Formats: sequence, structure tokens, C-alpha cells
Amino acid sequence: MNVAIIDAEIVGKNKHRFPNLACMKLSAYHKNLGNKVTLETSYKHLEKYDKVFISKVFTDTPISSEVLALPNIEYGGTGFFYDQAKYLPDEIEHIKPDYTLYDLWIKDKIEQGIKPSEFRFYKNYSIGFTTRGCFRGCYFCVNKNYKKSSLHSPVNEFIDTARPYILLLDDNVFACKDWRLVFESLQTTGKPFQYKQGLDERLLTKEKCEILFLNSKYNEDIIFAFDNIDDKEIIIKKLNLIKNVLGNKSVSLKFFLFCGSQNPNKHYAKFFEQDIIDLFERIKIISQYGCLPYIMRHKDYELSPYRNLYTAITSWCNQPSIFKKISFRDFCIQHSIKFDVYKQYKNNYNGYLNDGYSKGAYWRYMEEFESCNPEIANQYFDMSYIKLRNAELAIK
Repeated sequence: MNVAIIDAEIVGKNKHRFPNLACMKLSAYHKNLGNKVTLETSYKHLEKYDKVFISKVFTDTPISSEVLALPNIEYGGTGFFYDQAKYLPDEIEHIKPDYTLYDLWIKDKIEQGIKPSEFRFYKNYSIGFTTRGCFRGCYFCVNKNYKKSSLHSPVNEFIDTARPYILLLDDNVFACKDWRLVFESLQTTGKPFQYKQGLDERLLTKEKCEILFLNSKYNEDIIFAFDNIDDKEIIIKKLNLIKNVLGNKSVSLKFFLFCGSQNPNKHYAKFFEQDIIDLFERIKIISQYGCLPYIMRHKDYELSPYRNLYTAITSWCNQPSIFKKISFRDFCIQHSIKFDVYKQYKNNYNGYLNDGYSKGAYWRYMEEFESCNPEIANQYFDMSYIKLRNAELAIK
């Protein structure tokens, strides 16, 4: 049997750099059956295959309905069905992924000039779920239909001992009653690991902090999520817990900050203004504790009259080397000025304008919002990570 597997993200997104776990499992399963498997990177001439499997993770990844209507096509994944996506059959779900699936595609991309380091998740990591599910039921989440977190796969089911790192895709590992077993099995491998999704900081205890921060070999940033400003007090409480457990030890902490979604459970007269206030307040809180933000926008932000401001905030926060140094206001202004010109007009923006230069897009977006919402701008536009980080914490 001649089988093609299509990772819709690498076809539809130019900068996508993360493997599709379902694709790798499908490949392993069909190779074990003796079928010929090809990673297909286009939607042309698919009729030459006996069977074509297409997997999509993100809903905005483009694919034509004509392709999906072909008789030899089978497709699935959250990108097509979101929270209604079907599970893989057990014999496929619990097979060791085919980590060689992307090798030829990676070779081709590197020959085109893409840096090998961009493919680290394809080449250096064993990938899997040790637990599945979450009890939170967040309205925006693909896992909203779960009621709990449970053990899913042992680490030895998906580990490739030749790979130096382990990457976990668990939805909420600390919500699983057997979370200790998971961390013990990860520690037994001796390999550094990381959780790709934001860990649930609200569930941290002293024991969990000690195991996560002191007893584990963690790889790259430890990522949490702070999606709702209503969780402010518990987030601050847990940040203080982390601080006390760490003592003098330094770790790199990052928070996913979800924004732009029109929450059906909240009805504000000026929803998007409040959402921006909440976003800045979350940025402020985590900065005070030396943590970095990573903004994740829901597609609803495009409906906002301030959609361009969301883009500017995201650009500021999601570049740590910039975010650590300057305020949002300075970022918007400096983003508008060419570097060689900026050196001439540093700290003299009026001189820049007086000499006939115009304001760039981010500068205009910032001022348009500020003209309508001066109190918000006054409170947040000039705050900076370095000042907040170095200041004596007002919140204990």
C-alpha cells in the first residue's frame, strides 16, 4: 500500500517549526504494516497514493475543500474539528512515533538556507503525552470537554534514547493525581525535559515546586499560564511560593498571557478596553517577579477597534531581548525609526519629527489608543521590565 502523510502546518504555514505527533504515529503504524510511507509536502497529484492522511493542529491553517473531498483522503485533528476531534485508535496512539518522518524535508529546507537550529524539535526531542485532559473547562480551550487529567502514556512508550531531550505536550500534568509518578519516570531517564503547554501555576504546592525547580533536569524556560486577571491573587501567592522555594537559585520563568477573546461569561460595556487593561496588569505582575510574558491572541482580537494595538503589544512582549530593556511607549517609537536614524535622535523624538520624519505604524497605534484612553496609557505605557524587576516588591 502506498501511503502519503501530510502535516497541514508545514504546507500552509511558512514558518511552522514543530512536528505533528499524530503524523509521526501514523507513519510508524503504516511502516510496521509494511506500507510505503511518504511525507507529502503539497496537495498536488494525491491521486497516485492509495491512502492520504492529513493532520491539522491549528484552525487557521489553510486547506481547500476540494482536497478534502478526494476519495482517498482521510483527515483529522483539532485544526479540523477543534474540541470534537476524534482520538487516534489505540494501536496508533500508543505506538512509538516515527522520528525519521521529516528527515528528507528538513534536509531540503537546510539546503534552502534555513538554519539547522530551527529544526531542534524535529531532531533533538522525544515527544509525547504522559497525561491527557484538564478539569478547568476553559471556554476557549480545545480541552474544554475533559473533566479531569489522567495518565496516558509511559515515557518509555515514546522515548528515543538517542535524542538528548524530552518534550511533553500534557494539558495539565499537575491536575493528575499521579503527577509524582510522571516526574519520577522523567527523572529516571536522566534527560532534560520540558512542558510545551503552560503549566497550571494555580496548582503549585511546596512539594511540586521542590520537584519541578530543585529536583528536575528542566530544559529551556519553565512556562506557566496566566489567562485570567481574576486569578491575580492566587498567581501572586504562587509566585511568592516559587520565590521562597528557589531561594538563591535562578530559573527562567515565562507566562503565556491569553488575550483578545470575547469571553461569553463576561459582559463589559467596553470589553476590549478592559481586556487591554487586564493584559497590561498581568504583564506588570509577572515582570515584578522577574518572569517574561508571551502573548497569545485569540482570533477575536481582529474584531477589536484596537487590533493594531494588540499586534504592537505582542511584538513588544514576544521579543525578550527588547521587552527586558524598554517600555511599551519607547518600543512603539523606536520601532518606527530606522536604526541609523535612531542613533541620531535617541531621547529626542520631537527633533526627529521636527526634521520632517513621520511617525511609524506602532507609534500611531499607540497614540490613537492613548488619545481615547489616557488613564490606561498613563498607568502602563511607560512601565518597563527592568524597573519593575529591580524595584522593591510592593506585593508580598
